[in-house]
Amino acid sequence: MTCYVLDTDHLSLYERRHPQVRERIRRTRQHSDDTLTITVVSVEEQYAGRLAQIRKANTSEALVAAYQRLQQTYDLFSDISVLEYDLIADQTFREFRAAGSRIGTQGLRIAALSFAAPKATF
Repeated sequence: MTCYVLDTDHLSLYERRHPQVRERIRRTRQHSDDTLTITVVSVEEQYAGRLAQIRKANTSEALVAAYQRLQQTYDLFSDISVLEYDLIADQTFREFRAAGSRIGTQGLRIAALSFAAPKATF
């Protein structure tokens, strides 16, 4: 069994109907032994983006579209397993940071979560 962890960029491409990403996710879901997951960090990033779109909407049409995207994101998350940010992930994150990793904070948290997850594949 392989656990695939999608990062925020993968989620964005999936939502934009990127053909290669959508096909890969479809194939992964067909294999009953494989697991497809996201991290709670990606959930945070996606919701923050959706809420920013709602706040910036200056027409009724833009507001309706922004709320529709929020609903679509919620629906997507309800269909995918989410890795929790726990003390092990936080300790891994701090070790990565102390080692001088030059990855951004959110990306490093996703990496720490993925690294701490059993049998994760990048």
